[in-house]
This record gives sequence, C-alpha cells and structure tokens, in this order.
Amino acid sequence: MKKILVGIVAAVAPVGLLVGLAGPGEAAGQNVVRTDNGLVASKTVGDAQVFDGIPYAAPPVGALRWKAPQPAKAWTGVRESKVRNVCPQQANSEAPDGSSTEDCLYLNVTTPTKPSIKPRAVVVWIPGGGFFSGAGSSYEASKFAARGDVVVVTVNYRLGIFGFFGYPGLPDSGTYGIQDQQAALRWVQRNARAFGGDARNVTVAGESAGGMSVCAQLTSPTSTGLFSKAIMQSGSCAFNWADNSQYPGQTADSFWLPASAVQSHGKEWAADNKAKLGCKPGQAMLDCLRAAKSDVLVDDMLEFVQIGYGQTAAVPLSPARALKAGLFHRVPIISGNNHDEANGWLAAFGDIKDYPQLVKNMVGAQKAPQVLQHYPQSNYESPAAAWGAVTTDRIWSCTQVASDQQAAAKVPVYAYEFADKHSPISTPGLGAAHAMELPYLFRLGGYDLPMSAAQQTLSNQMIDYWTAFARTGNPNGPDRPHWSPTGAHAINGLSLAPTDQTGIKPVNLSTEHQCGFWSGLS
Repeated sequence: MKKILVGIVAAVAPVGLLVGLAGPGEAAGQNVVRTDNGLVASKTVGDAQVFDGIPYAAPPVGALRWKAPQPAKAWTGVRESKVRNVCPQQANSEAPDGSSTEDCLYLNVTTPTKPSIKPRAVVVWIPGGGFFSGAGSSYEASKFAARGDVVVVTVNYRLGIFGFFGYPGLPDSGTYGIQDQQAALRWVQRNARAFGGDARNVTVAGESAGGMSVCAQLTSPTSTGLFSKAIMQSGSCAFNWADNSQYPGQTADSFWLPASAVQSHGKEWAADNKAKLGCKPGQAMLDCLRAAKSDVLVDDMLEFVQIGYGQTAAVPLSPARALKAGLFHRVPIISGNNHDEANGWLAAFGDIKDYPQLVKNMVGAQKAPQVLQHYPQSNYESPAAAWGAVTTDRIWSCTQVASDQQAAAKVPVYAYEFADKHSPISTPGLGAAHAMELPYLFRLGGYDLPMSAAQQTLSNQMIDYWTAFARTGNPNGPDRPHWSPTGAHAINGLSLAPTDQTGIKPVNLSTEHQCGFWSGLS
C-alpha cells in the first residue's frame, strides 16, 4: 500500500519599540517582538527581519504523538532567531542527514525592515515534499517580504507516518499534519499584529503537497476565519494519478483516502512490525506505537502520505468532493502549474524507448490507441518527451484545471502556468518541470541562484503578482501584463516566462493541455 509522490484596520506599531513599553501581542525592543508566549529576537537578512524557530505548538512527543497539536509553553528571556529542527524525514536534498526529531513544530516569520504605519498582509507558506519531506526553513523569504511589503510565515508540520498515520480507535487518524497547519494559522491570528501584520488579511499558500494542503484548508470547516485568500501551486483538490503514470507499478489513487482505510492500513502495518517496534507481550498496540523510537518509524515514513477524511472535523469530506460540491471557503484563489510538470518523474522509467507500451500500461489496451493518436510520438523530439507531455496533462494540468473550474463558479480564480524552460534549478531536458518556479519567489536554502536579467525581471513580476494578490485579492499592478480572473469553463490564465522566451502572455490552459480530451477519455 506504499504510496510515493516526490515531491508555503488599525495602525500597527512597527518592530522596534522599547521592551518596557510593550504588552502582550505588541512589538518589544529593537529587533525583539513579544509573542503570546514570550520574546523573540530577529536577525537581518537583506531588507528584512527574520524571526526563525518560533514554536507554535507543543512538541508532539510521547503521549502527544498522533494527537491534535497542543499549545506551546511560554518561555522566559528572549529566543534567538535560529532555524530549528525539521520534522522527521528520511535523507533528502532539504535534510541531507534526515531527521528523527519530533520536536519540530516551529515557524519562521519574515517582515520588511522598513516601517509601516498600516498593518501588512500576511502570507503563510506551507512547504511541499509529497507529505513525507520538506521544511518551512528551506524557503528564505527576505526578498519576497521586502519587495512585496508583506509578512511571510513559513511552517513545519508533521510528515509521513508522524502526520498521517491511522489506527482503529485513534481519533483524527490521517490528519495530524493538516491540524498542525491550522495550529500555525491560529498562531498567526494571535500574533500577526506583533510583527506588523494584519490577522484579517492572511493568504495561505503552498506548492505541491503544500498546494494540496491549501486545498484541504479551503474545504475544512475548522479553518473558518483563518485566512482570506489562497494560492495553490502545482497541487489541487482534484489531483490524482493513473496506473503506472508516475512510477512503474503504481496504482491509480489520490492524496485523499477514507480515514477507515488509513486505520486499516495502520493496523496491518503495526501487526507486521511488532518486533521492529519493540512491542512487549500484552502491551496495547497504541502504547507500543507511542513508545517506539522515532528513528524506527522514520524507516516507514512513506507508508502514510495520504490525508484521511470522514472521521474528523478537520477533514470531514474528501477535499476533491467538497470543492466539487461547492463546500469551500469563499476566498479569491491563485492556482497554477508548471508547463512540463511531470518531467521530474521521467527518470523513474529509465531509458524510455517504448512510449506506446507506457501509454498502454497507464490507460489500458482499449484506450491506448486514442491517446497515441492524440499524442503521436512524431510530434515530440523523443519518446520521453511524449510521455512527459501525456503525464503532465493527465496528472497535473487537467486536475488543476478541474479544480479551477469548480472554484471559479463561486470565487475569483487567477490561473497561471510557469513556463521558463531554463529555471536555475532545472537541468537539460526537464524544462519547466515540477518546483522549477520556486527560486523565482524564494531564496531556496538562503541562496540567490544565478538568473539572467530576463529571469530576474520575471522573478520580480511574479513576486509583485503574488504579493499584490495577498494585499488586495487582485494580482494586478504596474510593470507587468494584466491578469484577468478565469471563467468557469475555458480556463484562461497567464503563461509566465521571461522575455527571451515567450514572455508573459495569455494562455487557455484547458486547451493547451488537452483537458477536453482527458475529460472525454475518463
């Protein structure tokens, strides 16, 4: 059952008041802010102040493992700005040594250095990583915050087996990571003012699993009032995959799974791993599981990466079903993908030579001829390029378009496609693949990646679009092409590319990615 998918008004006193004059929820001391639990210090990064490593919930350890997030304890003194633990995960590019430390529910706040007499919009960034990897601290937001004149909050949340485990009788099975995100959003409601932010003007945003997390928050009754806008990048409510489409042998599924199924899998997994977990004779299984060493659980992180729905207030319905039924918060949305999204998964299929067989493995022998006629290999430079186009459209673009169509019937939706084929984190042949837009918004890992002048301009324009939207619900402004909200049928949006390629231009996303064909094939 292992599922793998690799993958952020009254005037407010600015930061910098004297400690002795500050009360709860107000700025305190130069580069020191008083939160509801204690004082935190900042560090200067570019034109921003960064407050790293603020606890927003209690460490989910011991008896709190697989429980709803609990309040963080107050502290004395001033907490220094320091990146804290990433949540448990196996070794990856964001956590080269991995982690088994469960004390990880921290967030990071970035605010412009320049003062403001008015409260700033707040952007809460939920990181991606397939629900089994990633960290808020990977997304250094100094440029985004300073250029866009917004407060940015990046968060950690429990991942994999720690965030989405289920077991019969275990309350909230499969939703602990989603509840962590809501705890962070509630922290923002209590503390935004202290950092010069406006708790009434919060945008929840994320990419990949972060985008799908935004979908979960859009459709969650318990996130009511926690945000007023949403941004879903390369992740939507309708996201799903077909057989053998991202990995050979993978079965068709989505990130939404009935909580009962999550619990059944948890029971089966636990029974198969009693010895590994160190269970004692006669010990209740949940007691054994909560006593198990975290590094043992990390070994099976990827066993639990699906959000459980149906038995919890946080996710009572499948988010896909809820959005389709119009059961979501009425807030403006930015939603989009990358032009060559699925190319990041081509390596899983090795040296691709038999394109027709891959199509057959995905849709079956009966439907394969229709796909091959619609996507003839002769239209592409290689079998791999053809397969990348098919899987991009089927898995990523058209599921995002479906969510856009459903949401656009009720709220303004600004659709886009990132189309720079030479992102600084791309490699030859990948094009505008999954996650390639991220360095245009953030200093990934704290680094300024090399960009051409045209790419730097695109980065500035994207930050301006995103932050104008966060401030006003409308991404438009000077020095960038106009962006109109899409309709509920033909999904018209913007293609985002530098001027030495196609530039920023209108695009019909449903036509470009053959979504009518895929809808008919289904």
